[in-house]
Amino acid sequence: MKNKTTLAYHFTSETLRDGSPIPKKGEWLLHKGPVIPCQSGLHASLHPFDALKYAPGNFLHLVEVGGEIKKHNDDKIVSSKRKILKTIDAEKLMRDFARWNALQVLHLWPNPPEVVVQYIKTGDESIRAAAWDAARDAAWAAARDVARDAARAAAWAASRAAVWDAARDVALAAALAAAWAAARDVARDAFIKKSRRKFASMVNAAFENA
Repeated sequence: MKNKTTLAYHFTSETLRDGSPIPKKGEWLLHKGPVIPCQSGLHASLHPFDALKYAPGNFLHLVEVGGEIKKHNDDKIVSSKRKILKTIDAEKLMRDFARWNALQVLHLWPNPPEVVVQYIKTGDESIRAAAWDAARDAAWAAARDVARDAARAAAWAASRAAVWDAARDVALAAALAAAWAAARDVARDAFIKKSRRKFASMVNAAFENA
């Protein structure tokens, strides 16, 4: 695909993956050389949930890509041109998304620790460490039960969603661990679709206010 542009989403840390500075807003970044998915070119995703899987950090950019564009599977594209239109620090957004995912399956966890419930519902950072400890202890103590595993995985991921290398790892863990463990194929697919819609709505709302 050439001579067309499209909107996409791209996560970075404070620099690009090769250590280069983040381009200024509205400035085209040009790639010289072959455009090869996962090898060479400027990558992005058409859906923010897909971009989450490749995020090296918490800065999420709404970008325009152009020039030569190639699709890789269903979750990534690579191009010869990429321009940042808007940028947000998505760390809090991703923590909120992780807690939302955990809340969707919390009812599957019999007698969850109250501090975990409070953190998932409120996002109160003052109890995050205590919620993480409680969720971890409950995880080790609980029997191997599918529904319990699902709720435990989501609550565990959400309760520790502070600032490890990238909050996106926690958000993704909560979304996918809960979805994959909570039910079988049909229900799991429905959960993932619901989760994708939720994340897209949160991201789009954040960009509208950026």
